[in-house]
Amino acid sequence: MKAIFPSAVIAATLLMSACGDGKSDAAKEMAAAADSVKAASTVDLGQYQMPLLLEVPQGCPAPSIVWKDASGKLEIRAGERFGLTIMEDAGDMQRLKGDLDRDLLKKNTILQETPDELVYQSQFPDDSTLVFIHFQRVVSAAGRSFVIQDMDNGTAFSKDDVDRMAGSISAKQPA
Repeated sequence: MKAIFPSAVIAATLLMSACGDGKSDAAKEMAAAADSVKAASTVDLGQYQMPLLLEVPQGCPAPSIVWKDASGKLEIRAGERFGLTIMEDAGDMQRLKGDLDRDLLKKNTILQETPDELVYQSQFPDDSTLVFIHFQRVVSAAGRSFVIQDMDNGTAFSKDDVDRMAGSISAKQPA
């Protein structure tokens, strides 16, 4: 009995040391889960015949993507603070700026402008609480042009919301 007991203790010690404390295995599992969440947050829009990728911002729920035949637009929603449309079009920023200048109902102010993106604020002069921030961005992919805009459905998006939406679409790199 005396000879069996020490060998049993040694075997148990070796077995426990071989298993480890589980922290490294847990870290590996967490890293794998984080990679899968990151991969799941990128949506290939190729199934809608658009060579684009949607990067769903962290904290947003899974997106709802609907093709609207009547308008020829792809509508993407992910929660209350994320809603945009994509349409194949060349996108004329000068025309948009002209339309904003000629708007008789709202006062429009350009907040940010690049050759491919315009962020502007629309405000009703009679009511200072009705302030809306919008964007239009043009993305070129595979020899085609797409116009991305915020979903103009009465939701008052913040500047952060607009920046998040505008940066969520990118051209899909050819394989």
